[in-house]
Amino acid sequence: MSVLSLVREKTKHYTHHDQLFKELIHNFSEDFLEVFFPEVYELVDFQSVKPRSEEVFTDLHNGEVGRLDIVLEMKIKKQDTFVIIHIEPQSSKQNNFHERMYLYYSLL
Repeated sequence: MSVLSLVREKTKHYTHHDQLFKELIHNFSEDFLEVFFPEVYELVDFQSVKPRSEEVFTDLHNGEVGRLDIVLEMKIKKQDTFVIIHIEPQSSKQNNFHERMYLYYSLL
């Protein structure tokens, strides 16, 4: 009997990866920035962080409605400005991913 026939997992019980990642980033946004973007971390006023996920936009070119996965808005310390951080988790390769990200960026 092969090993593959012994392991039977039902994928419908797994947490959707996008939702899990969203929860992690929203709950640990400060830690995430400290580890992956330390130069940004030093500038952020963490009292001002606002999750803006589920931002919806219309692709005027194709007429499709899109939804951004993770968007965080935050202010910079001692400045009258803010930054938007957009994270789009992918579980598979998408040939036009860079084009989609550019579109999201331009719409934000």
